[in-house]
Formats: sequence, structure tokens, C-alpha cells
Amino acid sequence: MGKTLAEKIFDSHLRDEPFPGTKVLNIDRVLCHEITTPVAIADLVWRGKDRVFDPSKIKAVIDHVTPAKDSKTATQAKMLRDWARRHEIPDFFDVGRNGVCHAIFPEKGFIHPGHTVIMGDSHTCTHGAFGAFAAGVGTTDLEVGILKGVCAFREPATIRINLEGKLPAGVFAKDVILYVISRLGVNGATDRVIEFRGVVVDQMSMEARMTLCNMAIEAGGTSGVCMPDQVTVDYLWPFIQNDYASKEGALAEFSKWCSDDDANYVEVMDIDVSSLEPQVTYGYKPDCVKPVSEMAGTPVDQIYIGTCTNGRIEDLRQAAEVLRGRQIAETVRGIVSPATPKIFNDALAEGIIQVFMDAGFCVTNPTCGACLGMSNGVLAEGEVCASTSNRNFNGRMGKGGMVHLMSPSTAAATAIAGVITDARTL
Repeated sequence: MGKTLAEKIFDSHLRDEPFPGTKVLNIDRVLCHEITTPVAIADLVWRGKDRVFDPSKIKAVIDHVTPAKDSKTATQAKMLRDWARRHEIPDFFDVGRNGVCHAIFPEKGFIHPGHTVIMGDSHTCTHGAFGAFAAGVGTTDLEVGILKGVCAFREPATIRINLEGKLPAGVFAKDVILYVISRLGVNGATDRVIEFRGVVVDQMSMEARMTLCNMAIEAGGTSGVCMPDQVTVDYLWPFIQNDYASKEGALAEFSKWCSDDDANYVEVMDIDVSSLEPQVTYGYKPDCVKPVSEMAGTPVDQIYIGTCTNGRIEDLRQAAEVLRGRQIAETVRGIVSPATPKIFNDALAEGIIQVFMDAGFCVTNPTCGACLGMSNGVLAEGEVCASTSNRNFNGRMGKGGMVHLMSPSTAAATAIAGVITDARTL
């Protein structure tokens, strides 16, 4: 019997199995940000274990509230900053060099096929797009990862999602993953890895694959993964070119992590996307999803474009294509947050930032703030936001606020009309 990508990574990283089914894995990357890591730091200090297992394998960023908005968030940032300096962690990204964690870490080439990755953040599953096993963990697991470079998991079974057909014009990776979640349900992949396969995934960019994997957690998945291929090699090549004689050599090495043809899956779902419409959420769960045609005309107060789901340059291009030469409705406010300084600079060079500003958007620095209702776009009670983020929980972007998840293209069209709108109708 063959093995899945996840099984291969578990086998290659196994340190110990103290109990049947509980596997302690060596960790290649421990990712940290200023919201969840300071709690772990404080506890390690209290226990007299203020150490790190390997500074080169720890990557840290201040990204959720940046710059700090009050004394509490300033203290959180200071704790992470002081800790990174104390342990001489080379890859620490402070204000001005920082970005959304799940965008800046891949952008820096830190995530490779076959890696094990943990972070105190549920959307760590994003990094599985590179053929890695990446999972969000709690404070205790994060502490152990920082101190010892290991983490314990139950080996998850794998659900395979075959995405076939051809994406219609105006339909993007965000629409695909929203539809997949509507099929699986919010608990449908609990304790599972979601493996995205098929010709549609093969033709996607790394940015689009990260969007798919980013929302695996919204179906309960431990991680979302894609098979490493030439697209992966091309994305990583600037960072790995000294490690391999050629791209062909890198591809051959990466391919060993791909799931075997005879691997075992607990579930296989075939989805033909050829007739898929843009998708939009309703209600307060990520599996409450309808085609945009059924949501059209729903009033909104705010449009938010950004986040670890859809704040990359490809996403900003999609939105700008709709916004170019148009103005947003007077009844709404638009906010866009490029996910990293590089993305901001690229968007600036391409004239995309000007498109957003000409349309009436407020352009902010890279931050996670609005997505979880902490800063830079919090909703008032009763307000509605059309957002490219990943969660529509009750009060997610502000107490009493409502969030409709959608693609950057749909969000841009909604900004123009002031109500939820299919961009293909403009």
C-alpha cells in the first residue's frame, strides 16, 4: 500500500511514539507572532526555560496589530521583540519590515516541500500549499516546539479533493475553496488532512494554492496540502538555486513527497468546477455558502481586501481589474491591506495602489488587524462587511458585525455597487 504526502512526512520526521497513535515529530519551522507567542514566552520564562531549540528554525513577525494601537498591544509586541533579540533569532520582522505571517514567511522562501511547520495560529495550514505538513497548535505545543523543536500529533487520515474541469472566467481559488467547504461542512475534515488534487490545482499559481490551503481549517482540517511540482520549484527557485544543480534536480527531490498512486484515503470527492459561480457566505459559519447570484443586492457598509487568504499581488490584481476607472459607492467605505511590504511595492510599481486610491479605497500598511476585529477596519454593531478574509463568525470583525466572505473580484464589484454584486455583470 502506498502512502499519502502526510504519511511520508510523518514517517520521515518521527522522533518518538510514546503512546499508540501519538507521534512526536521533529519540526522544521516554528512560526511566531505577537498575539499567541508572548503567552508561551512568559510561561517559559516563569518555568526557568527561556531557551530556543534552534534560532535559525524560528521565524517571528509582528503582524496582527501593527503599529501597536494601545499599551496592551505595545506590550505584546515588546515581549516578542525582546525575546527575538535575546535569542538572536535572525528572521524577526518588526514594524516596517513586517507583513501578514502566512504571506511573508512563504514569500521569504522559508517553507519547502516535506517540511513540518507549526504556529500558534489556526491558518498555519496555508503553508501546506508547498507540500508541507503545517498545522496550528495551542500554547503548550508552541512552547515545546520553541524549546525542543518537536510537536506531538495524532497522524491524520487524508481526504482527497479532485478539482477537475476548467475554471470559468471571473471564478477564482477563493470561490473554489468556499464551495469545497460548503460540501464538506465545518466539521467534515476534523482530524483530517485535505489533499487538493486535479488539473485545476495543477494550473493554479502558488498564490492560488495558498488560498485553497488557507481555508482547510474552516472545514475542520488539520492541514491542507498540494503536491509539489514545477510551479513550486519556480516559486522557490530564488531561495534554493544554490542547493540544486538545476530545476529538474529540485523537482525530482520534491516529487518524493507526492502521494503515491495507491495511497489510501478516507474519502475522495470529485468536483467539476466548469460551471461554478463566484461564491459568497451568509450567516455565521464558513460552510454557509451560496452562489453570488443568490446573494446579489445584499447591502454592505464596508469592503475589506487583504488578509492571509487574499492579500497577495495576484489578489490585488484581480480586484484592480474590476475597479480600474470606477468609483466605489458613496454608501460604503473600502479598505485594502497588501499582505507584505513586497506586495505593497509591487502593487505600487504596477499602478494598482493608484487604482485603489482613485476608486476611493483607504490603503493601509500590511496587517491582520481588520480580519479579527482588532484594528484598521473594525465594524460597528449592525454593520456588514464584504471581506476577502477567511472567517464569518459572529462578531469576527467587531461585536455585532456581519461578514460575507468572497473573492477579491467580487469584493471589488460589491464596492462599486454598494451591494453584493457579481463582477461579471459589470
